[in-house]
Amino acid sequence: MNETPKNGRRIQSRVLIVLAALATLVAIFYLEENWRGKRAWEQCKAGLEASGLEMDWNKYLPPPIPDDQNFFTASTNILIRFKKAQTDAESERASHCSWLRIQYAPGGSIAFPIFSNTKTNPLLVANIMVSPLAAAGAGQKANDLVVKTSDPHAQTGLRDLIQKTLGRSTEGSAGFKFSELRLSNLTPARIWLQADTQPSMAEVESLVPQDLATNLGHLQIEAAGTKGAFQVLVADVHATPALDYLKWSDQFVPALEEVRAALKRPDAIIPGDYSKPYGIPIPNFVTMRSVSQMLAQRAQCQLLLGEPDQALRELTLVHDLCRILEKPPTGKPETLVEAMINVAITGLYVSAIADGLRWHVWQEPQLAALQAQLEGINLPAWVEEAFRNEVAASAQTLEASTPAELQKLLNPQSSTNFWAKLTDPGFWLLNLVPRGWYYQNIAVAATLQQQALTGYDLPNRLIHPGLTGHSVLEVEATLHHWSPWNRWAAAAVPNFVKAAQSTAYNQNLVNEGQIVCALERYHLTHGEYPATLEALVPQFIAKLPHDIIGGQPLHYGRAEDGKFALYSIGWNEKDDGGMVAVTKSGAEDREQGDWVWRN
Repeated sequence: MNETPKNGRRIQSRVLIVLAALATLVAIFYLEENWRGKRAWEQCKAGLEASGLEMDWNKYLPPPIPDDQNFFTASTNILIRFKKAQTDAESERASHCSWLRIQYAPGGSIAFPIFSNTKTNPLLVANIMVSPLAAAGAGQKANDLVVKTSDPHAQTGLRDLIQKTLGRSTEGSAGFKFSELRLSNLTPARIWLQADTQPSMAEVESLVPQDLATNLGHLQIEAAGTKGAFQVLVADVHATPALDYLKWSDQFVPALEEVRAALKRPDAIIPGDYSKPYGIPIPNFVTMRSVSQMLAQRAQCQLLLGEPDQALRELTLVHDLCRILEKPPTGKPETLVEAMINVAITGLYVSAIADGLRWHVWQEPQLAALQAQLEGINLPAWVEEAFRNEVAASAQTLEASTPAELQKLLNPQSSTNFWAKLTDPGFWLLNLVPRGWYYQNIAVAATLQQQALTGYDLPNRLIHPGLTGHSVLEVEATLHHWSPWNRWAAAAVPNFVKAAQSTAYNQNLVNEGQIVCALERYHLTHGEYPATLEALVPQFIAKLPHDIIGGQPLHYGRAEDGKFALYSIGWNEKDDGGMVAVTKSGAEDREQGDWVWRN
């Protein structure tokens, strides 16, 4: 009768023994994995530090800055507008601050007129009148053009006259097009075409370059109402007169002057807590972009109107705004986003300079000032520093964060509801895995992020596409197979190929810009461009920058039409003879072809 209770106790005892054994095995597993992970990270960290990487996050923390030395504490407006809101209260204050709020979207503050037309309502640019040889030119005005269909230079003459009639135009960094002239008041040119017989439409079209007005719209030729008369029209035009944009943007001039004065302060550190890498205060990138775009567009409009001094002043402010992203006095902590915004702003800054160079508006004083600014730009140094920052920041984040904090970082949209968490596999994965797996992920992430540095040669001012590409293959091979040791490491590795390529491209623009400023100064002095770049040294440039890809001299040649060619061999590391590759959409392909300065 006592057998059943005894059997029950025996089974219960065995179950407890099995459970105890399992618990012991689990404890041993956790201890083993924690020890292995911690050891792997310590070895990785020692190797990284031996290679020159600073892994102590405390070394990246900015020093205290006196308020009277700090750009961000120059005024309440500047702090609100140039610091990205981190709390609901800061977001609320920013939403009610009208100071330097630039909005182009529908419903925003855009109020400048845009000249627009369609194919059914084209802009008349020129009237073409066909006359026999004896009668051509009757009633001709002083600025009319007389051409013959047999004249090999007829197309050149037509191109020059139509371009003069339309005036110069350019595309701004915010997507708007700007015209030198007020197109709504355009006075059409008159072209007298000498011909004994009536030319066909095809013959007339062959005289007018079809790509002439692509920056403004689509050029088309139509027969007029009378025999022997044709019209040159431009359709799909959407452009703002330069003067109108300047008048509209003048409303922001007082705020820009406040920014200009604040930038005279030597330091630019946002007040706040820097102890957690992914919670540090950062600049408001929307403000940085919108202010820089507006300044660059103002400069373009001033160049269209022949006002280089004013354009230089606007572009100097764009140049100086980048100091906010470079965080003086120490330049730390430099995040990758800040470095890449710096790269982008520098690109639009150089593009505006290039407009003035292409139109020959800049004169000696402005050219010398711009050249000096360009010589001081070293984008790869900031991007490389940002990658160093990323290695330390990722390690600090994975090492110091709680599972809940990591869950929020990896999935910002994750629910805070308790029951929702219980059904989230990511929640269980983060909370149940051994801490050693965190350390394994830290080691993998730090090792992979270090690969980004291999493509940068700062002492020689080079970026190596081949080394960057090889590093990507190593990263892809490591992350190809999922494992608990790379689960979170994959999320920490940025697209460093895109970063390196954009940095190289825009730094090449900077380098070419220095040379072209010197070329233009030479041209102003001698009336022509030099046969070789070496002729610029030392009077017009102290040292010629080399190609950031490969380190050889940039390719230069003087053209027969009075222009020049200047280019880098580009990302494919191959001289394509100055040919620009394009994608299927017609955009420049930065991976193929040469990187050519638009002249």
